[in-house]
Amino acid sequence: MKKFLIPAVVIAAIVLLYEQSQEVPNVYISAASIAVFMYLLYKLNARIPHKNNDSNNSNNSNDVQ
Repeated sequence: MKKFLIPAVVIAAIVLLYEQSQEVPNVYISAASIAVFMYLLYKLNARIPHKNNDSNNSNNSNDVQ
């Protein structure tokens, strides 16, 4: 899935930048490419593991009273 997301993010960014370079950019294409870009970044970010693992969280929860 990650192999699909990274090129898709790049393509969405290229479409957005190309559309903005036009003399009169189409608002709908710009809005759609921003929405797709943000969605793909969200999906890509969801696959990155958190810095803290569960063992650190359980230790920290015992310290707080």
